Amino acid sequence: MQAVVGWKQAKVEKIFRFLENNRRRDFIDDAGIESLISKKFTYDKDRAFAILSKARELKGLNQEEAAYLLAQDNPGFWEAAFDAAMAVKQGVYGNRIVLFAPVYMSAGCVNDCLYCAFRSSNSGVSREIMNHDRIASNIKALTAAGHKRILAVYAEGPGSDADYIAETMRTVYSVKNGHDEIRRVNVNAAPMFEEEYKTIKSAGIGTFQVFQETYKREFFEKVHGKGNIKSIYDWRLFALHRAQEAGISDVAIGALFGLYNWKYEVLALLAHSADMDREFGVGSHTISFPRLEPALNTPFASNSPYRVSDGDMRRIVAVLRLAVPYTGLILTAREEPSFRRELIKLGVSQTDAGTNIAIGGYSSGAADNSRSQFEISDTRSLDGFIEELVDDGYIPSFCTADYRCGRVGCDFMNLAKSGRIKKLCMPNAVLTFKEYLLDYASPRVRQKGDALLMKYVEDIKKSYSADMARQLETDLERTQAGKRDIYY
Repeated sequence: MQAVVGWKQAKVEKIFRFLENNRRRDFIDDAGIESLISKKFTYDKDRAFAILSKARELKGLNQEEAAYLLAQDNPGFWEAAFDAAMAVKQGVYGNRIVLFAPVYMSAGCVNDCLYCAFRSSNSGVSREIMNHDRIASNIKALTAAGHKRILAVYAEGPGSDADYIAETMRTVYSVKNGHDEIRRVNVNAAPMFEEEYKTIKSAGIGTFQVFQETYKREFFEKVHGKGNIKSIYDWRLFALHRAQEAGISDVAIGALFGLYNWKYEVLALLAHSADMDREFGVGSHTISFPRLEPALNTPFASNSPYRVSDGDMRRIVAVLRLAVPYTGLILTAREEPSFRRELIKLGVSQTDAGTNIAIGGYSSGAADNSRSQFEISDTRSLDGFIEELVDDGYIPSFCTADYRCGRVGCDFMNLAKSGRIKKLCMPNAVLTFKEYLLDYASPRVRQKGDALLMKYVEDIKKSYSADMARQLETDLERTQAGKRDIYY
């Protein structure tokens, strides 16, 4: 314990020394955001629909436009806004949903966040840091179900440093059994120094994800506890700027909705993505919007005065999609199955499925709150979740081609901002879904999925070209014959 305390204190001191010599402009205009979310915007149909029209053209929204939409209560307007959000998503990404699985690698955290079951003062949870064998057994269970990409999640502590993260990533990539393999590892971990980012980049990282949790400075410090590494607001705020400076091309932001006013968090997320776009020419690759959920021995998670209603959650998703059309929006298994189905229709492009967030949970097959950071609401199998997507007409995608072709950072964003990325993403989604149907799907899902694939081949012929459709048909035949990992 003394060694952990010493590690924590040394890290805090190192961070403050770094910040003293590396000051950046604070892009969160607290007074400006508070003014916008408290402003009494009068509903003007012409103005409201002009904003929706701009968004439909994939031009995005500024903070004031987003605040104007968030302030509206007109049901007819929101029906139109929800339709526009889905149209924007379809315009950029097409009718596909990218699937992944979160894998919690470690729970030995030195921080003491009020909302988190893994906080250091909670004696009721496991502190396991998975070793090579434990990780390998979990990855085998995941890939046997059909997963091809994961989000590896790490606590903050001496046992979960950059070397450990890189080592675990290499373990994940090394676990193969026939067609079973993980092709992309994204990472959610604590902010790092530039040399640490370079260490995990060398292991083949996809996207690096850091959530600010709340952008309201005084609430950030309150919920994270003075003296903890995570309470250092500016260290976390610029974590992804440092990651990009270290050469990580794709970075991802998020807020934990329920810690502070949800409208504030939406506008702050837009400011965060815009500042990275300004400096690096690349905004956030994805934005996540998890809601605060119950957690073992964690009363704050159930008693926060800022908890977000389902109605407000719909607005959060729609306005984010309208405001940053090129960014992937990630929905999680925190939400109930029926509500996830609703939210996907508002412009979601990525989601986890077949999820078990307990440390070691995939190999054991059991949900265990004593080994989990919080509780999830959607515990369906991957195949069960996919069946619902297919019933609703979506193409489930396991595509990892952009990362492996080098279509990352500015190259990806240039394609996404223009809406051209779907010309590559849709055929790749079809091919990876065909792999799933052949190797992992239940007979019922295979039958439904094959029928849907034929429809999408026809759509590609009509939307793009007969030549592309013929090439896709050829590649589907190659996949049927046993070839895997074909991508454009």
